[in-house]
Amino acid sequence: MTLTASASGSELRVPQLIGGRWSVVDAAQHGDVFNPSKGTVLARVALTGAEEADAAVRAAQAALPGWAETPAVERARVMFAFREKIVAHYDELARLVTREHGKTHAEARAEVQRGLEMVEYACSVPALLAGDTFPQLANGVDGETNRHPVGVCVGITPYNFPHMVPLWMFPIALICGNTFILKPSEKVPLSAVRLGELLVESGVPDGVFNLVHGGKDMVDALLTHEGVNAVSFVGSTAIAKYVYTTATAHGKRVQSAGGAKNHLIIMPDADLDQAVKALAASAFGCAGQRCMAGSVALAAGGVGDALIERLVSHGRTIDTAPTDGNDAADMGPLINAAHRDRVAGYLDTAKNEGADVALDGREVEAGDAFLLGPCVVDQVTPDMSLWKDEIFGPVLSVVRTDDLEEAIAVGQRCPYGNGASIFTQSGHAAREFKRRFNAGMIGVNVGVPAPMAWLPFTGWNQSFFGDLHIQGTEGVHFYTRQKMTLTRWFASAAESHHDPVWKSGR
Repeated sequence: MTLTASASGSELRVPQLIGGRWSVVDAAQHGDVFNPSKGTVLARVALTGAEEADAAVRAAQAALPGWAETPAVERARVMFAFREKIVAHYDELARLVTREHGKTHAEARAEVQRGLEMVEYACSVPALLAGDTFPQLANGVDGETNRHPVGVCVGITPYNFPHMVPLWMFPIALICGNTFILKPSEKVPLSAVRLGELLVESGVPDGVFNLVHGGKDMVDALLTHEGVNAVSFVGSTAIAKYVYTTATAHGKRVQSAGGAKNHLIIMPDADLDQAVKALAASAFGCAGQRCMAGSVALAAGGVGDALIERLVSHGRTIDTAPTDGNDAADMGPLINAAHRDRVAGYLDTAKNEGADVALDGREVEAGDAFLLGPCVVDQVTPDMSLWKDEIFGPVLSVVRTDDLEEAIAVGQRCPYGNGASIFTQSGHAAREFKRRFNAGMIGVNVGVPAPMAWLPFTGWNQSFFGDLHIQGTEGVHFYTRQKMTLTRWFASAAESHHDPVWKSGR
């Protein structure tokens, strides 16, 4: 990795990539990149702004004409080479996620796999760029459509999936003929840098892919730059709405995925052992730091006591431990101490509001790691902070309802709309749920109803701002724009006489 030592040699500095050149920038402000398992600083990243944003946009603009005119199959060959690089460095990439994010090794490998699937999907995109034709649309008139690149595209990505979320974006954008600027989270820039290195090694031309670092100043500069044509974002709802409103006000095409509060309904006829395992994996996987995490378990029809007992029993078997150098951990740390303390603070808030903390993750021995064990909170009601707020940590709230109708009604009050699942053996209950629940991604006996590369990530309500979602054909449509052509040809003078050339075959 192209990390550069500081003058004193005591810290590593994270580089940027603009116009095919890696460089380290001196900035007035820097951010710390932590190893969450050790509580130590891995590297320092410069928080740059308008000057670097403008340089990246200009590099992307300069590279755009040549890349857009490169045949799609040749663009795909670069992506095929990139795919092979990811496969060759698979475990290295996973361990990098573990080191700077804290995921378990198994979770990190799964993240790389999901990202790899997006690259593989991108390799097939040339087949989706073909347009439609309508001969004889009118008398003597033929119609056709074809797809063109949007232009310079920006991706602003969160800390919770350092490989997967960038790979949701730039492989599709590049295959469609756009140039790209990636602004990863300043909390986890190392994974993005490594992806950039592998992409450059795969033969992407200078300026086609650029990588910059920074906070709000950098984001604002990209959202408002006249040379940017499209913006993709994943993060919290408040920032997603800000990105959408700011970028659209400046004429950009925008897809902006926000936060979530995902509800999981457990019916009395559910296979409770299977449901508890799925709920625990959903709520506590990746330490709860994902927008598809199960946040609220809706215990319907008297199943609450048995559900709490089994959730607590199962939660106590989960080995929460530092993950860097420890492949056996079941759950790892949170991203930093401040976030860990914020999440843990909700347990005291829950008690003060009348809920019952059935399993307190603060009992885990943390040491220097940013650890918080699984937390289960019973007797939560929709007027409590625990139900209203996106916590983004390993906290599962249990709301008790009389039946499916009440459970659906509770879910309808949620302002978010990312995902929801039901656990039942009843086809009728499953059908009612999937037709009526107010969320864009639905699971039946599935803990995390997140789609794979071939299907769109269809959040609703305050979980998404925009029209075309990430992934699948919607992703291809977002990174292209259609052109429609009507054609009428008139016969030449030579073709108009009694023996026209086109009839004689000469």
